[in-house]
Amino acid sequence: MTDPKTTDMSGGQAAIAALQAEEVSHVFGLIGSATMEMFDALYDAKDIQFIGVHDERTGTHMADGFARASGHAGVILAGQNGPGSTNLVTGLAQAKAAYSPVVSIAGALSSGHVYRDAFQEVDQQAIFTPITKKTWTVPSTDRVPELMREAFRVALSPRRGPVQVNLPRDVLSGRADFGSMPSPRTYRNHSVPAAHPNAVAEAAALLLGAERPVIVAGGGIKDTGAHAAAVELAEALQCPIATSPGHGDAIPFGHPLNAGQMGPRGNPVASRLVKEADVILALGTRLGFNSTFYSYDNVNADAAIIQIEIEPTAIGRFFPVEVGIWADAPTAAAQLTKAITAGRRRADAVRWTEVFQAERRDFLARRDTDAVETHPIQPSGLFKALRRVIPREAAVTLDAGTMCLQATDALDYHRSKSLFSPLDFGLVGFSFAAGLGVKLAMPERPVVSLMGDGGFGMTMSELSTAVDHGINTVTVVMNNQCWGAEKSYQKDFFDGRYIGADVSSPPFDRVAELYGARGFRADSLDEVAGAVEAALACGAPAVVDVAVDPDALYSFRKDSFTHRPQS
Repeated sequence: MTDPKTTDMSGGQAAIAALQAEEVSHVFGLIGSATMEMFDALYDAKDIQFIGVHDERTGTHMADGFARASGHAGVILAGQNGPGSTNLVTGLAQAKAAYSPVVSIAGALSSGHVYRDAFQEVDQQAIFTPITKKTWTVPSTDRVPELMREAFRVALSPRRGPVQVNLPRDVLSGRADFGSMPSPRTYRNHSVPAAHPNAVAEAAALLLGAERPVIVAGGGIKDTGAHAAAVELAEALQCPIATSPGHGDAIPFGHPLNAGQMGPRGNPVASRLVKEADVILALGTRLGFNSTFYSYDNVNADAAIIQIEIEPTAIGRFFPVEVGIWADAPTAAAQLTKAITAGRRRADAVRWTEVFQAERRDFLARRDTDAVETHPIQPSGLFKALRRVIPREAAVTLDAGTMCLQATDALDYHRSKSLFSPLDFGLVGFSFAAGLGVKLAMPERPVVSLMGDGGFGMTMSELSTAVDHGINTVTVVMNNQCWGAEKSYQKDFFDGRYIGADVSSPPFDRVAELYGARGFRADSLDEVAGAVEAALACGAPAVVDVAVDPDALYSFRKDSFTHRPQS
């Protein structure tokens, strides 16, 4: 007699049922023969919107942007084993560097064909293991729901990150009796660690006794949407709060204690604070490469560091700490606020904050007055125009490269989760595709994606995806006709011996129109605001091609070429 609680399903149907149990709203993917059972089941899953993409790499960036913006897992489905799955590699490596909870699913070779040099055979388990939190190859049909649950559990557990599930063809086509899919609550953690009271007391004493305290807030504040906890702590101390690079939206731009992004890629005011502070509270940040270049050139070597991190192996990894606290950053921030409220601050710490605030006001004023507003368009003039026209509620996505690195702290982020960048992976070609995922997660907010012409040229085929699904983002292409970072190094350190540095591109505004999107162009600075405003108002996916001076080159990584004389 059949158990009424069981359902006979294919492995592909069970995989989609597992996604439905996770309340997945969007699946990004590219169809392929290896996963036809999943796509057929997806046809009947009316609660899941399938976003068909043109490349698995860019689809993974969409899932990454969706995950970061929504706080839920982003799902990418590579329909084909072999080349379809290997196209995921760049996107998953990017997601790992950003601690983004992407659940990547790929078809895999039939189990009986493994190790026979079969068509499109590649060792997917080996390929994905080093670039994910964990990779599984499902061994049998009856285990599909179990390992799908495990994938979501691992991806969403602190510290979050991408996972890979390989589903062999025979596993997807096989059938089994499955019970009902359990609620995710039954296999997820329900709490986060709080700081030990003794560590809180020790950290509070250090902060209250500091003459030059500074808080550095990172992804542990931004990704949890917990800026209020960090701000409350900064207000209790009346001390400046800087943000790690790429997390400039962790604290609202207009808060009087917000110093902006610190480090070698940050602004000079926030960077000086960390170089001169006597106590540094690293709040949900690793103090990693983008923040410090692992150098005391960017961190006061004499400072007492208090580091609060959800990942215990990150504590003291790059800089020795005075107090290391394994805890959820906002939870520990609230504990510290309570402890500090009972204490009294030093008068010299008050002066430290007053000096910083005066410097910050001066820096923001000079950012406008010193902007170069001549022709051809210079980056500082472009960023000034964008500051004026990008809506306060907008989300901004950035690429890598010198133009976007300059934009990181040249734009203003008024709301938490407004800045999405490649972070430590430094990926060119991320911004436009990630912006599509961000828009689907935040449909009520404008999304503006900044890219160079090289990066947009890599990924512009996804204009079809944007048009087909009505994903109305605005992409500003800063078109300087070159690979700007590399050309600047060739100029500054290799006597202008340019090779492979120039980029040839079609007019992107016209390309956008051919895809069915809207295209706008700005050849002079006074055309930028009008073009971006029109793009934001057009009600369609839009591209703004901005002609930026090809000679406006800037070498960010001068430290990499200290062995060479500057030209």
